[in-house]
Amino acid sequence: MKTLFRNYTNTFRGLSREVWWLSLITFVNRSGTMVIPFLSLYLNKSLNFSMPDVGWIMSFFGLGSVVGTWIGGKLTDRIGYYKVMFVSLFLTGVFFVLLQYVESFHGFCAGIFLVMLVADAFRPAMFVALSAYSKPENKTRSVTLIRLAINLGFSAGPAIGGFIITAIGYQGLFWMDGITCALAAILLLNVLNPKKVKVLDEVKAINPVSAYEDKAFWIFFIAMFIFGFVFLQYFSTMPLYYKDNRMLSELEIGLLMGFNGFFIFLLEMPLIKWLEDSKKSKVKLIALGLFLTAMSFIVLNLTGWIGILILGMLFMTVGEMIAFPFSNAFAVERAKKGNQGEYMALYSISFSLSHIFSHNIGMQMVDEFGYEITWNIITLFALFGVFILLYLLSVLKKEKLIKP
Repeated sequence: MKTLFRNYTNTFRGLSREVWWLSLITFVNRSGTMVIPFLSLYLNKSLNFSMPDVGWIMSFFGLGSVVGTWIGGKLTDRIGYYKVMFVSLFLTGVFFVLLQYVESFHGFCAGIFLVMLVADAFRPAMFVALSAYSKPENKTRSVTLIRLAINLGFSAGPAIGGFIITAIGYQGLFWMDGITCALAAILLLNVLNPKKVKVLDEVKAINPVSAYEDKAFWIFFIAMFIFGFVFLQYFSTMPLYYKDNRMLSELEIGLLMGFNGFFIFLLEMPLIKWLEDSKKSKVKLIALGLFLTAMSFIVLNLTGWIGILILGMLFMTVGEMIAFPFSNAFAVERAKKGNQGEYMALYSISFSLSHIFSHNIGMQMVDEFGYEITWNIITLFALFGVFILLYLLSVLKKEKLIKP
């Protein structure tokens, strides 16, 4: 047992102090984002919006994310990641608190757009900060540590969120989101002052390549959009499936989704360390992650046994454990040839675009065809994404042949 524990802790060695602080800030912030997993339920059950209306609201969620991520990338390259992160965290807290008072369809579309615009300006800034505070050889594990913080927070968030809804209603979630965002901003201000912290890998390209002219990165972008489209069903259509088709309560839904974050917290770092040491292609590993995520949907159609929900969640969890860290590491490596903010913004935008289309199309398909056909379509779309990643491998091989 001691050997197992020592091997586990060894996977965290060598990471910088700044990365640990950034992880703590992310954990505090993410612990409070418990509104998001319950948003579709809140809109449908509490505000009585129809499924198509919920889909359109979630599209504005994604649109705000796209605009915010793009602006965040631009501002990061111009004024630096520190200022962008602080302003984003603080204002997100304020807007989350105000959002609970919006009850009309058009008002909620505008409100969620504004919240996500401000909130997701944080993402490219955080990725550039993470790259700056990490040694080149530690970047994938640094990304994994951030994801552990996210998922530990996300593990606690939905479970606590389920209790809050049961005890005092949905409004409590908005207050909790706002308070934790403000706390994360204060923590950032105190522990990551740019005058005191040490930059380990400051990259300045002499002749930066535009991310928008990088063919391989665009292929990668398409694959990440597909992965995001598939993965994000777990934050909109899947909670409704658990509620309407499998008759789970909000508390049970929160605990099931909390299992995802807790499992990642326990096993992701050792898994990533093992896969890193195997020297396998990052693109192949991303493809494996997407394939496992696809399997998490198709198994739901195999049986009415309630345990299949845990198996599906397990497939999705292992899939995201592999796909997210290695896709982020691929983007960070690619960003060294250009403006880092621009590259990391484009990487984040692939998921933001998924928000625009994933929730809306998922809701419309469920409303039109039902859950079983929707899961079949989602699975086929994910497998198409796997094919795109295999094509990316051939493009990258040609790049190496062309280089002198």
